[in-house]
Amino acid sequence: MHILADENIPLVEAFFASFGSIQRQPGRAFTAEALARADVLLVRSVTQVNARLLAGSPVRFVGTCTIGTDHLDLDYLADADIAWASAPGCNARGVVDYVLGSLLALAEAQGVPLSERCYGVVGAGQVGGRLVEVLRGLGWRVLVCDPPRAAREEGGDFVDLPTILAECDVISMHTPLTGEGQWPTRHLFGVEQLARLKPGAWLINASRGEVVDNAALLDVLQQRPDLEAVLDVWEGEPQVDVVLAQRCRIATPHIAGYSLEGKARGTAQIYRAFCEHLGVAPTVSLETLLPPAWLPQLSLQAGADLEWALAALCRVVYDPRRDDASFRRSLVGNAQARRLGFDALRKHYPPRREIDGLQVRLQGDAPELAGLVRALGAELL
Repeated sequence: MHILADENIPLVEAFFASFGSIQRQPGRAFTAEALARADVLLVRSVTQVNARLLAGSPVRFVGTCTIGTDHLDLDYLADADIAWASAPGCNARGVVDYVLGSLLALAEAQGVPLSERCYGVVGAGQVGGRLVEVLRGLGWRVLVCDPPRAAREEGGDFVDLPTILAECDVISMHTPLTGEGQWPTRHLFGVEQLARLKPGAWLINASRGEVVDNAALLDVLQQRPDLEAVLDVWEGEPQVDVVLAQRCRIATPHIAGYSLEGKARGTAQIYRAFCEHLGVAPTVSLETLLPPAWLPQLSLQAGADLEWALAALCRVVYDPRRDDASFRRSLVGNAQARRLGFDALRKHYPPRREIDGLQVRLQGDAPELAGLVRALGAELL
C-alpha cells in the first residue's frame, strides 16, 4: 500500500507506517501524476480533492486531518466509490484558546471589561459549541445563531443573524463554508451585515475566509474606526489583502486551531477511521505520542483577582499576539513572497499546547476562582 500525505500533517509515520510506504509532499503541490500509484491520500484544507486530482488514480481512501470538508468534492468521492473521513472537533479547543486570547488583547487595547460585553457565536458545531460553553461558564451573556441546528430542533436557545447584529458587541464566526442550501455561508457577512454592526463591535473570524466578504470588511473598517477585527482566515489565502491585515487588531495565517494536540488529534482521528475502513483494530494511541507539557501545573492564591487570573491562565498557555507579530513581519515583498511566507509560518509553526491540559492548584478557599478555572477547561487540583 502506498500513502501520499501532506508534509505538514504530524505523526503520519507513527500512525500509518505499518500499512505501507509513505510519501510526503506539500499539500498545494499534489498532482494527478503524484497520485498515479497512491492508494491512500491524506490532506489538510489547502488541497482541493476532486475529479481533476483523483480521476484515474488508484486512491480508495481520502482522509482530511481537519474539521472542515469544503475542500473535498463529496459528490465525486461518492460517485467514484472512494471512502473518505474528516476529523470533526480535532482542533476545537485550540480555536477556543485563540478566541480567548484575542478577546484579552482587544479588551486590553480598549480598556473594556470582557464580562460586560454581549457575545454572539455564529455556528454552534464542534468549535462554536465549545466556545459557547466556555463563555457561558465564565458568566458572560452569549447569543447563538445556527439556523440548521435550530431547524432540526436540537434544543438550545437560538437566535437569527439580525438579532446577533443588533445586540452583540462581539461576534465570533465558526461556520463551515457552504455556497448553497438553506443557509449558504459564503459572504454570510457581506456589505449589508457589516454595515449593521453595533458601534464599537468586535468581529472575529476563525472559520473560513470566504464567510466574510473581505473587500466589504476593509471598506467598513476604513469608514468606521470604532470597529475592531480579528482574522485568522482570508479570502484567497495564501494570498492576503495586506491593507486589510494591517487594519485588523489581530491578523494570523490560518493557525487558530494549530495547537500541538489539535493537529495530532486530527491525524489520530483519520488513523482510527482508516482502521475502521480496513476492518482492523487500532494499535497506536495518541496519548503515547504526545510530549509532556512544558508547564503542566501552576498555583494561584485564593485572593487572586479574577480578571488577572483569566488573563494569566490563558496567556501562560497561548497568546495570539506572537502569531500576529510573526504574520505582520511576513507581509512584505511581492505577492509570491507573501504567499510563501504564509505557508512557511504554517509549516514551521512552533509547539503550542491547550488550556484544558493545564492543571491548576488553588491555595485556600476560592469558589469564584475555582469556577473560572473549571469554565476555562483547566483541571482543578
